[in-house]
Amino acid sequence: MSGLHVIVGAGPVGTATAELLAARGDKVRVVTRSGGGLAHPGVERVAADATDADRLSELAEGAVALYNCASPQYHRWLTDWPPIAESLLTAAERSGAVLATASNLYGYGEVDGPITPETPLAAAHPKLKIRADLWRAALARHEAGRIRVTEVRGSDYIEANSIFNAVLATPLRAGKRALVPTALDMPHSWTSIADVAQTLVTVAADERAWGKGWLVPTNAPLTVRELAQRFTEVHGLPPAKLATLPYAALWTAGLFSPMIRELRATHYQFTRPFVMDSSATEQTFALAPTNMDAALKNVS
Repeated sequence: MSGLHVIVGAGPVGTATAELLAARGDKVRVVTRSGGGLAHPGVERVAADATDADRLSELAEGAVALYNCASPQYHRWLTDWPPIAESLLTAAERSGAVLATASNLYGYGEVDGPITPETPLAAAHPKLKIRADLWRAALARHEAGRIRVTEVRGSDYIEANSIFNAVLATPLRAGKRALVPTALDMPHSWTSIADVAQTLVTVAADERAWGKGWLVPTNAPLTVRELAQRFTEVHGLPPAKLATLPYAALWTAGLFSPMIRELRATHYQFTRPFVMDSSATEQTFALAPTNMDAALKNVS
């Protein structure tokens, strides 16, 4: 899909998406509050407030795709997401750009069995339900013929902004024991950020994807223990030493940290198997997940 691509957000997913598009020669505009983002000759960086629908509409004028890669602070989702999402919907409607959103699995809530395209978005907790509600609002406009939308949903990231990167990688590199606030032996899906970006760009350009949510191609699930072992092997580190941090300690830490407090809402994802089946996405668009060892090598 040649033409202008506008990306809102310059976190790991926004940056990976900008890099992918710029590498293939597309014109890319990255919009953030600070004007930051990927430094590349093919990337224009613009400082703007994503909640300003008029300004965002101006920046999206003439764009073929508008990518929602925004990432409000987790503990501010309930207040920050609604105005950002509404502004993006307005900009997509005014510009005619396809709106492609990078999302996660929170909207499904607690599930029994693998998450598939048929799994309902049934989350009840407000922090989880908001992601499902934002998609439903976008889908309603799509079905009314006002905009074209699609969404990709990945599990916990491997390379950045994840419990693995924050809790495991640093101590394992130092040869220390990692204290993990989750069970160590429950199967869990782990998604590569590179695959989120590739899927996002793919579905934005393919009308078969519009009006639907898609699970990002993701490797077979691994337990935290298995993932830590793979990480140390890939990086030539001593064998992983792990210990489970009791939930009571996580709860207590949340009294002092808003971010840690919010993790209570997603603790269920690690108390039993939490896995996804992305085969429908892989088969529809001829995509495949990044090799797990290659993804782990990119953990900074």
